[in-house]
Amino acid sequence: MSKPRIPAISGKADIAPEHHGLVDDVIGVFGQVRGPFSMLLHSPGLAALALPLVPFVREKSIVPDTLRMASVLAAVRERESHYVWSAQAGYARRVGIREELIDLLRAKGDSSGLPEDERDVVDFARQLMRTNRVEPALFDRLNIKFGPQWMVEMTASLNFYVFLCGITNSFDVPPQVGGDLLPPEVG
Repeated sequence: MSKPRIPAISGKADIAPEHHGLVDDVIGVFGQVRGPFSMLLHSPGLAALALPLVPFVREKSIVPDTLRMASVLAAVRERESHYVWSAQAGYARRVGIREELIDLLRAKGDSSGLPEDERDVVDFARQLMRTNRVEPALFDRLNIKFGPQWMVEMTASLNFYVFLCGITNSFDVPPQVGGDLLPPEVG
């Protein structure tokens, strides 16, 4: 298993005393300091701004867990983030994502056989990650069905995890031990 490019912060001993409360906050959300926050804590101000998005996305968003996590996993898979995939695939299972959907997303499989709402959020995330745009017909279909707040929260949620992918990929944060793994990169 590889090591991160900079030392991972794992607790209060790795950070200045004035930021110990922030470490406590991270532990309060995740149970420990890990993954992207082991890197983000090198910038306590940034970590403090990013951390509240986690409980918002998980507990306060109007987007149902299953659709939100389908879009998140589709986006994370497009970003080839081994750590974020590992962490979020496990979370997705806990909130009710079917194993067949996780397998399809891991394989970058064809979404056409998915139920309409799942297919649409997966296609939305894939289009956004691949082209930085979403086809008007798909956007309009979701917006008409769910409304602007839902659209903003779904889009922000998947992009928050893309932000975390950028952190973990840039600093080579390895996936969680025992977590779900992506196939090895080709090329």
